[in-house]
Amino acid sequence: MSDRIFAGFWLLLCIGGLFIGWGIQSEYSYEPLGPRPFPLAILSLMALCAALLLLNRPQAVEWPHNKVMRRLLALVIALVLYAWGFEWLGFPLATALLTFSIGLLFQASLPAAAISGVIMGVALYYAFDQLLDVTLPLGVWLS
Repeated sequence: MSDRIFAGFWLLLCIGGLFIGWGIQSEYSYEPLGPRPFPLAILSLMALCAALLLLNRPQAVEWPHNKVMRRLLALVIALVLYAWGFEWLGFPLATALLTFSIGLLFQASLPAAAISGVIMGVALYYAFDQLLDVTLPLGVWLS
């Protein structure tokens, strides 16, 4: 029953998003299609999946154990802190800290989580800033 409640709620959100996405207009066309098709395509696919989930036969639901729920809660908290500190800490440091915390959540050793955090923070910043030319904040520490 919970999967049908989720699917119905998600389908309503997707329909609302499609109405909002249909109104997306750009003052100038910087590409042939404009900004509208990508959100409409993604929302249409999500609505289709929600409709299929809504029409699917219900199955018995087993909720995860307390240990898994604690890890999921810690992951959500880490992602909220990442979003909160993104501009203040800057992309490289915030991404390194997020990668480090996720590595620890997945039971990586402390040195492995630290090394992967540093590599991900620097590599992703280089990829976005230099290769894709996306401007990312450096934070108050490096500015």
